[in-house]
Amino acid sequence: MKKLTIHSVPVGVSFMWLMTACQTLNPIILKGPDFLKFYLILVLGFYASFFSLNSLRETISETTFYFTGFIFLLGIIKLVRGIMLGKPVGFLVMILILECIVAVFLIMSHVNKKTK
Repeated sequence: MKKLTIHSVPVGVSFMWLMTACQTLNPIILKGPDFLKFYLILVLGFYASFFSLNSLRETISETTFYFTGFIFLLGIIKLVRGIMLGKPVGFLVMILILECIVAVFLIMSHVNKKTK
């Protein structure tokens, strides 16, 4: 329950920013710069919560993987929408690539801890 609460804080903060700055709760309809701000707040906040849990010697749980998957899925949906509309998506692609690299390290560390 503690992990769910800690991982929910960045999601709540990013959606509060979304509501105050853009007056919407649907991040898919946002234009490029606004979505990138929202997505960066979400991603950086989530990984800050992950590293804070990691520094407290907590194990990586399924909750962490679910949050990672949902955040990545949101980026992929926006990427597909941007490509279909013919918009530039270079920054989003770079963020998604970095997110994939971090996710691979998460999975590798989880597997290493499970085998020990």
